[in-house]
Amino acid sequence: MSKAGLYLSAAMIAFVSAPVAAQDLRGSAADAKTAGSAQEATPNTADIVVTATRRSERLSNVPIAVSAFGQAALQNSGATDIRQMTQIAPSLLVSSTGSEANAAARIRGVGTVGDNPGLESSVAVFIDGIYRSRTGAGLNDLGEVERIEVLRGPQGTLSGRNSSAGAISIYTKLPEFTFGGMAEATYGNYDAARVQAALTGPVIKDLLAFRIDGVASRRDGFLKDVVNDTDFNNRDRYFVRGQLLFTITPDLAIRFIGDYTHRDEKCCGAVYVDTREKLDPTPGVPGDYAINPAGNPVTSILRSLGGILPSEGDPYNRRIAQTPGRAYSNLTTDGGISMRVRWNLGATQLTSLTAYREYKSAGAGDMDYSNVDLVYRPNDGQNYRQFKVFSHESRFSGTILNDRLDWLVGGYYAHEKLAVVDNLRFGAQYGAFAACRIVATINPLAALRNPANPGCLSAAGRGALTAGVGSAIVAGIDRLGTINNVGSLRDAYDQTSENFAFFTHNIYRVTDRLSMTVGLRYTNEHKTLAAGFNNNNTVCPAQQAALRPLLGSSNATLRQLAGGLITFSCIGNSTSALSAVRLGDQIREGQLTGTGVVSWKPVDSTLVYASYARGYKAGGYNLDRSDLTANVFGTPAAADAVNLRFDPETVNAYELGLKFSSRQFTANVAAFRSEFTNFQLNTFNGTSYIVQNVGGCDKPLDGADRDASSTTGACTGKVGKGLVTQGVELEVGMYPTPDVTVNLGYTLADAKYARNLVGSKAGEPLNAALFLLPGAQMSNAPKHTVTSSIGWTPAIGERGLSALFYVDGRMTSDYNTGSDLFFEKRQDGFFLMNARVGLRGAEQRWAVELWAQNLLDTDYQQVAFSAPFQGSNSQSQVQAFGAPSFASANTLFTSFIAEPRTYGVTMRTRF
Repeated sequence: MSKAGLYLSAAMIAFVSAPVAAQDLRGSAADAKTAGSAQEATPNTADIVVTATRRSERLSNVPIAVSAFGQAALQNSGATDIRQMTQIAPSLLVSSTGSEANAAARIRGVGTVGDNPGLESSVAVFIDGIYRSRTGAGLNDLGEVERIEVLRGPQGTLSGRNSSAGAISIYTKLPEFTFGGMAEATYGNYDAARVQAALTGPVIKDLLAFRIDGVASRRDGFLKDVVNDTDFNNRDRYFVRGQLLFTITPDLAIRFIGDYTHRDEKCCGAVYVDTREKLDPTPGVPGDYAINPAGNPVTSILRSLGGILPSEGDPYNRRIAQTPGRAYSNLTTDGGISMRVRWNLGATQLTSLTAYREYKSAGAGDMDYSNVDLVYRPNDGQNYRQFKVFSHESRFSGTILNDRLDWLVGGYYAHEKLAVVDNLRFGAQYGAFAACRIVATINPLAALRNPANPGCLSAAGRGALTAGVGSAIVAGIDRLGTINNVGSLRDAYDQTSENFAFFTHNIYRVTDRLSMTVGLRYTNEHKTLAAGFNNNNTVCPAQQAALRPLLGSSNATLRQLAGGLITFSCIGNSTSALSAVRLGDQIREGQLTGTGVVSWKPVDSTLVYASYARGYKAGGYNLDRSDLTANVFGTPAAADAVNLRFDPETVNAYELGLKFSSRQFTANVAAFRSEFTNFQLNTFNGTSYIVQNVGGCDKPLDGADRDASSTTGACTGKVGKGLVTQGVELEVGMYPTPDVTVNLGYTLADAKYARNLVGSKAGEPLNAALFLLPGAQMSNAPKHTVTSSIGWTPAIGERGLSALFYVDGRMTSDYNTGSDLFFEKRQDGFFLMNARVGLRGAEQRWAVELWAQNLLDTDYQQVAFSAPFQGSNSQSQVQAFGAPSFASANTLFTSFIAEPRTYGVTMRTRF
């Protein structure tokens, strides 16, 4: 059966079985008539109708922290996906990493980090009420939207699991029974071209309406590959969405939506941001470091193998070098069909949402981000991640007790099949590079190295090392030099997730001005994992067998060298004995979440509320083989899928808020505190992904969580909250005249880890790579963020013409972009500005607009990371522990930098 047929079959099955719920088809003001819940309009257009509580309510009446943006605000700021919304939403930060398919959203400083598909996001994303299991799905072009809501703080009662930090809800335009449409064309620098169109109208008068939205865009990349003469981070995508709306009776309506996204892009290239070698000038004295004036041996080795580092010293020249023949353009497809049924049965409303979605993203590429062939994923169809998700939600709602009690009950079910297939391999030059690194570690003299010789040893080097460290180490170096084009043949992870939930959310109006809200949700989660591994790296077990005796040597240098040789020989710190091995495991968990709110309106214009909420993020599996073996350097341990587990993340949140709304002024203020237990942290250490549940021990660890050991610092007491984010949010809107709008936003987010940190609820020691975390501000969490925008749309003449003058800005304080908080990954505070000017016809039937994004051409990075396999240790480790006795701190650091200034012209028409 074709995908389209499968989607349609799923929708028809859902139609036959569709039960319950309580909300109109779109949850917007324009659809209030269909829902039978029209509300009196307010002169303040910023006080729009939202559905944050699964009821259509004015924003000023909703007792939770929610930001809402209508079509005009999104259009003026140039937001075509959720990433660009950060310019006008101060508590939201969205960044993409190794692929735009792996975006990370954060609210109030909290989110899920990295490219590991085993971790779901702490910020849930919904499009037309349908949950998207990974945030990257929201980076698609969205077509025309009615509004976007950003719900801040845990939303576990109504948004379910995986909304422990917040939720983003996107509502698209509904079909209409009046014929109309729009068309838009944009051209800009980097040869950017984007066309968008929509058409809507009746099929059968008053019974069936349709809508079709389409977007196609292309753009040259922002990064230039000087080796292959091509660009990276380009755009080449299209999107289509079709809808049918049946209004069978005034009380029964059904909405079908089918959509498909196609992206074939070279994403994402990375530049070198710090290639210096840091030394310990005064061993034994913590806190100092020095830059090696002779340069970094790792860069010297790369150049000896033909390496080019075109961004060294200036990452924002946007020049990179990639290995020829290593594909980096990957196809991502995302599509599905959904059905929403709304049925008014007297005083009770029923709504059901049923959906089936498929998503697949390929992952071939040059994974070391250099033109020296170190590690890669071949373009052979054996590198991808794929999701197949069926979901259904039903809700009943209504009012009783003379409309005093607004009640809602519902149920939810989802079934997801996740397939991750990987075959990360050492490249054709890895052996020579790794051998040269070991030789340089023992003695940095360049005369001892010759990359063309076995083991990267010159004649003088072979003699000197044999005399200095022995023939066993030299033989290990020779074996290391033979590792080329070997590694994983096919690692496959098949994860099935099944969850169901029952929930209720009730608002009791004690008086006309005092209300109490109580919500509860029980969620049951069941995950099963089946994994298989195949590897043709025979050097790894040979190194282990030959060098194992040295691991017990009394000579510390020999022990470290033997361990280093084994590490270099075994990809991802895991033995190649994981070949022709199959593993299985399962997790079952149940969680109770909920909310309680007291809200009071002393006067019609003002709302005061206090709330408590408990959120939950499901546990799961680290889909990376690095955690499968417990003892890499000694006798290989039997692989156990239990080692891949991580526990659920929970949060208790408290909030005080005030909302004021009048004709010319709105203000929303919230003071919040969220306490996270078992926070799921994902860290890339340069070779593999480390996943730990960060918690705080109630007994002092005496600095053992801040040392250089992963075996010290176990908790003998109770493990509690490991991360607390607290602060204040302020949103102000001013509307002095009908054609002037001013918006200001400020977020203070003090998102800090606890002290005395451990790496699991069982109290295991914190990984040594995370020694900077205790007591520190978490990554990608600027403490201060300020947003502002001003729009002016004056009338011109008497023919209905109007102009548009718009500018917005976002100012962000310093923060660190790496989850390990290494110094090299820091980002200084910066300011971004967008601007737009235009001329519009009567009733905005047409418009011509000139625009600029990042008008000031601000340079900043999204995520910095340790260059894969290109060194070890950082400036932070040197300052804390000194340089290792057998090696300097020579990691190279790379970064996914943000977009430069873009500008262009947009022409738009509506009919």
